Amino acid sequence: MIMQGNTVLIVGGTSGIGRALAESFYDLGNTVIVAGRKVDLIAQMRLARPGIRGLELDLNQEGAMARLSSSLENEFPDVNVLIANAGIMKSEDLLDEAHDISVAEGIINTNVLGVLRTVGAALPTLKRRKSTIIITTSSLAFIPRANFPSYCASKAFLHSWIQSLRYQLRDLDIEVLELAPPYVRTQLTGPHQSEDPRAMPLADFVHETIEKLANSDHENGEIIVERVRNDREAELNGRYAEAFNTINPQ
Repeated sequence: MIMQGNTVLIVGGTSGIGRALAESFYDLGNTVIVAGRKVDLIAQMRLARPGIRGLELDLNQEGAMARLSSSLENEFPDVNVLIANAGIMKSEDLLDEAHDISVAEGIINTNVLGVLRTVGAALPTLKRRKSTIIITTSSLAFIPRANFPSYCASKAFLHSWIQSLRYQLRDLDIEVLELAPPYVRTQLTGPHQSEDPRAMPLADFVHETIEKLANSDHENGEIIVERVRNDREAELNGRYAEAFNTINPQ
């Protein structure tokens, strides 16, 4: 992937991995549009980097995809890189009598349907030129953490769906990539995660990701940092049960 001169749309780009990627692509010399629900966070980013563009977008709001399509058509017709990064992660106790199915529904709406809608809205613009689609999944797509069942399943769904998307776009000049982060120091599950020494430092993850993109180091269309490799290859190497038990201690 050419790392400069692109017009990059990052959906879910106001915090965590999305924000760090947005800032990195901007600093490399790209036009960057950040789409997200929280306009105050977009304003913060633009304060530090005035050239970043902002687009208020709530994936679960009625009419959101029509507005995204209109924005791409009329305001950002040069977009050639889409990063679909929006996602939420919540724990679920399926044995709890008070378990609320709406938690799973919210995860599926954002993590699965939100990505599908985003890609569908952006495809007409992306098909006009050589383009790249990057969809964020997770190492938990390969080895699930059982107390986050719907989150892990949503990422496994995307892992499969991305392969079908890549195949269907094979005759177009559109590169389809999967970015599968490990446990990273963000606030995805709450403030504690950003300070957890077991998590990969966000700056290290983004640096390795950018390096892999620049070197086209993404076999089978998967951007796999070294910290994720063991989980990605666990089933292939006959270590799935061991890896599962490691992150789901008995």
